[in-house]
Amino acid sequence: MKIDPPAKIDWQFSQRAQALQSSAIREILKVTMRPEVISFAGGLPSPATFPVERMQAAFDSVLSREGKVALQYGPTDGYAPLRQWVADFLSTDGARIVPEQVLMVSGSQQGLDLLGKVLIDEGSRVLVETPSYLGALQAFSVYGPQFESVPTDDAGLLPDAVATLGRDARLLYALPNFQNPTGRSLSVERRAKLVDVCARLGLPLIEDDPYGALSYRGEPLPKMLTMNPDGVIYMGSFSKVLTPGIRLGYVVAPQPLVRKLEQAKQATDLHTAQLTQMVVYEVVKDGFLNEHIPTIRRLYADQCQAMLASLTEFFPAEATWTKPEGGMFIWVTLPEHIDSMKLLDEAIAQNVAFVPGAPFYANTPRKNTLRLSFVTVPPEKIREGVAKLGRLIAARI
Repeated sequence: MKIDPPAKIDWQFSQRAQALQSSAIREILKVTMRPEVISFAGGLPSPATFPVERMQAAFDSVLSREGKVALQYGPTDGYAPLRQWVADFLSTDGARIVPEQVLMVSGSQQGLDLLGKVLIDEGSRVLVETPSYLGALQAFSVYGPQFESVPTDDAGLLPDAVATLGRDARLLYALPNFQNPTGRSLSVERRAKLVDVCARLGLPLIEDDPYGALSYRGEPLPKMLTMNPDGVIYMGSFSKVLTPGIRLGYVVAPQPLVRKLEQAKQATDLHTAQLTQMVVYEVVKDGFLNEHIPTIRRLYADQCQAMLASLTEFFPAEATWTKPEGGMFIWVTLPEHIDSMKLLDEAIAQNVAFVPGAPFYANTPRKNTLRLSFVTVPPEKIREGVAKLGRLIAARI
């Protein structure tokens, strides 16, 4: 009996799915997997900082003591001892955080998605920095906002511009510490003013802080959460201080918002993996981060200085760049006529990669910008890669 082949499905995607776009960074990373490529593209922590032995011991300890609990379903809001640890970690004398304000999420990216789902309607005005974190733009875009680009200068976001643009906006998204992609940080004065402006406008302020612990000086600036716990939504992550592979972050917010985020998370994945939460708590509960984070800071500070020195040596005078005091990124601005996307093609042909700046802009992109990440590249390779880029840029001037 002859069976006709099944008909091919003509997939009818939703309008939301049709609007989805791939991350420019993720597409570039496919190229940088080749071992000969010197990659300044990925925002990846250095594997040299991963506490493999400590994590292995924690997995063994948790599974041997509480294996049946660790391998079971868990509560949506997260593992209670870890939520308490986060609350204590973020509390100050003037601002006490309670565990009921903490929601554990499967990486900060899930936190962004849940916030978009709960706070953004089609056409909602959403304020973002210029430029801003590409992952946040992607996460929020799914819900159809109208992005409003807040002007910035060399010191970051301008609070006065928020006062003008923020009326009737749904939220402001900001990265105050060693921002991705620019490496800039907000001063204490700007933080206080921004919190005050948002409070007067009744504008929710999302403080995304994955890099705050990575200050090369070892003195992180105060969190805006502690300035106004009732109006600031704080996002933290274990990706940059332990390992990104565990996919564990947290959102801290006023309790009514946390409860609504929890409901949205129930519909997404029920809960973040109980095992990884218990393992992370086992690692951090006795102060391990106090001894581990300084080693990350020293490594990243050395590699940042290697890149800054190489940029000074090899880049033409017409190019400018930020000089971060922490984090993982340097932002380069080239002469207006140079398109960094076209420059990337030439760079990849010489086995060097970076991220063009245009995708980091919510509205009008500046094509003459690019992001360099230095933390996964040893100093001798940093110098070699920057020298190649410098020659390519000089040839276009």
